[in-house]
Amino acid sequence: MADTSEGKQSRKTALVMLGCPQLCAQTSGALFLLNELATQGLDTMVAGTSSARAHLEVADPRGHYLAGNMDIDECIAAIAEGKQDYDVSFVFIHNDAGVSYTATLASISKGVTIALIFGENADELASGLEGIRCERRIIRGGHNPRPMKRILKEVVAWVASRK
Repeated sequence: MADTSEGKQSRKTALVMLGCPQLCAQTSGALFLLNELATQGLDTMVAGTSSARAHLEVADPRGHYLAGNMDIDECIAAIAEGKQDYDVSFVFIHNDAGVSYTATLASISKGVTIALIFGENADELASGLEGIRCERRIIRGGHNPRPMKRILKEVVAWVASRK
């Protein structure tokens, strides 16, 4: 969570968690989300697979949006060990691994977890999140980034209203 030492309130923090970049909308969606979160004044971190992080690094070579990134498993370990946490976490889900990461994150983080479920199996994957402490947003499709952009704008507005 955000550090509040020395009587100062620090900026809110956000984690963007990415699995395999099999569906192209994930990369553009993640960059869009990082921009929206920065616009709202949140400090961001990306945790992802090496290929997901590589896609973002190639798409954002000057680091305008990708302020920090780390391996997804190292991130989970840091949260589990109490070394790090985030006020809000966004998990992009398009396969069963994403559901597992969401369940793990929701159980160890004190912050809000938001599951962004997309792709052709979104409804089925969303049903796997029943009983998990997280907000769920189903995004229809996986190749066209416009539906994802619309949902991400709504989610960021919701997060901003909770400040």
